[in-house]
Amino acid sequence: MLPAPSSCCAPVAVPLARPQRAAIGRRRLCCTAVSLLLGAAGPDAAFALDAVAPGVWVHFGQIALVTPQDAGDIANLGVIVGAEAAAVIDTGGSPAVGRRLLAAVRQVTDRPLRYVINTHLHPDHVFGNAAFAATGAAFVGHHRLPQALAERGPYYLRSYRDQLGPAAIAEVRIIPPSVLVRERAMLDLGGRVLHLAAAGVAAHSSCDLTVLDAASGTLFTGDLLFSRHVPVLDGSLKGWLSLLPGLAATRARRAVPGHGGAVLPWPAGLDDERRYLATLAADARRLIAAGVPLAQAVPQIGASERGRWALFDDYAPRDATVAYSELEWE
Repeated sequence: MLPAPSSCCAPVAVPLARPQRAAIGRRRLCCTAVSLLLGAAGPDAAFALDAVAPGVWVHFGQIALVTPQDAGDIANLGVIVGAEAAAVIDTGGSPAVGRRLLAAVRQVTDRPLRYVINTHLHPDHVFGNAAFAATGAAFVGHHRLPQALAERGPYYLRSYRDQLGPAAIAEVRIIPPSVLVRERAMLDLGGRVLHLAAAGVAAHSSCDLTVLDAASGTLFTGDLLFSRHVPVLDGSLKGWLSLLPGLAATRARRAVPGHGGAVLPWPAGLDDERRYLATLAADARRLIAAGVPLAQAVPQIGASERGRWALFDDYAPRDATVAYSELEWE
């Protein structure tokens, strides 16, 4: 998630010139008795993993904009452990966050880390990849992710220099996936199979990927689902809306959104986001049909949703612009 301008090979690290939490049997996992304190984002920052199901942990990022103080720790990250190996789902918004996640993984399991799964291309989900480059884990992603990273990586490093700081950006490495998912794939962690699904159309982004842990019924949606944090549109509004029925049909018990401090019941957890996206589409179509120009239409598109979402004024104008621009020519 972030505002942006609009075959397998070995993993290569290439530096480029950018409501309440649901109580679903979770427990706070800690190191040094109370919290895992690992450098980055301030020496006293606690990096917590919540157990949301047996063998499944989530780190809930802050609902905030990226700053040097939070080190880009704004996305939700996952850890799943099987009988033989573990997998991480997204790595955070900086190498510092990635290092803290890796240290947290080491606290909950001594099994090898087999996979690092990136749900899409945005920096708050992949800038932590560098911390995992030496683990031997295979990087996994949508088949369009390598091209998307190559095209946008330079921009992301430039634009995030001010948001994260030069020292943090100097550590970032853009690591494309070596395991590519074209439609569906399964990853075996030993008695625990992860079902991966690659979106066939642009939606939140151009390369969205979901991960279902079949054993627990936990669905990691990446940024195809937002909770409390206003959804961010960087792909296609029509595409995103077209994906929702199929996504809702996924046989899951709970969903981990890409942003927001709650595990949501499934598929009811989609309701708020569906309403928001449908409101964008309806408002944009109405104003386009009335001949209202873009500049005047943007403040009106989705305005009824303002009180329902955090960071609305930071991202909703962009969503409105993308919606108007896409629907103007349908």
